[in-house]
Amino acid sequence: MTNKYITSIKENGPYHQLVVIMPAYNEGDHIAHNLLEAAKIIKTFHNDFSIIAVNDGSKDNTEEEIIKASQEDPSINYISYSENKGKGGAIKEGVKLANGEYIAFLDSDLELPPIMLKGFLEALQKNNAHVAIGSKMHKDSKLYYPLIRKIMSLGYYFLLKLMFKLKIKDTQTGIKLFKQDVIKPICEGLITTGFAFDIEILATASKLGYKIIEMPITLNFSRERREKSRMTIKTIIKVFKDTLKIKKHIKQI
Repeated sequence: MTNKYITSIKENGPYHQLVVIMPAYNEGDHIAHNLLEAAKIIKTFHNDFSIIAVNDGSKDNTEEEIIKASQEDPSINYISYSENKGKGGAIKEGVKLANGEYIAFLDSDLELPPIMLKGFLEALQKNNAHVAIGSKMHKDSKLYYPLIRKIMSLGYYFLLKLMFKLKIKDTQTGIKLFKQDVIKPICEGLITTGFAFDIEILATASKLGYKIIEMPITLNFSRERREKSRMTIKTIIKVFKDTLKIKKHIKQI
């Protein structure tokens, strides 16, 4: 089967100060609305931006809905392909074609409000930092999500602290902001594409000496049933194996 790949972006296309990458997998019911809503919100604090929606091999009508949103709002661009590469793989595809001073990652379900990117940009510039990440463990974060997820996040934090000695407390929250010249070379060398890709990116950035700051977030968890189906024993084992692989890879940098 041929892996179809289509995109509205030309390589080295128009430059925007802020590029927001939003990966999507089987989000057909909500993706068009969420992309248009994200664009509407970002326009309230930034006038030079673009969104890159990445359809990561969805089996539903996600591709059609993304294209529909892009036709309604020219700030929305898209990449779509038929092979599911995982969230990290989708982010990597987006970063490859992004062209801007700052590149952000934002989950397409909008459980993390896009307005938070305003504070991320301000903090990055004020602190002369290279990376700003959302943190569920920040003292000012407002969280509305299941206890089991909190326990898993805490357990993963202690594992990463033990393995990588990172000073940051949360690597997995789906809103992050990078300077382009930091994230592009890191993404080119990614060895993981699943749930563990966040730790690979941040552990690499830390090893290279880049300044990472953690930001408070507001999180409204709305897909508990779906998350249960995703976070299987098999998935957890794969995350652990990928984390070990990343540990070995980081030593070689």
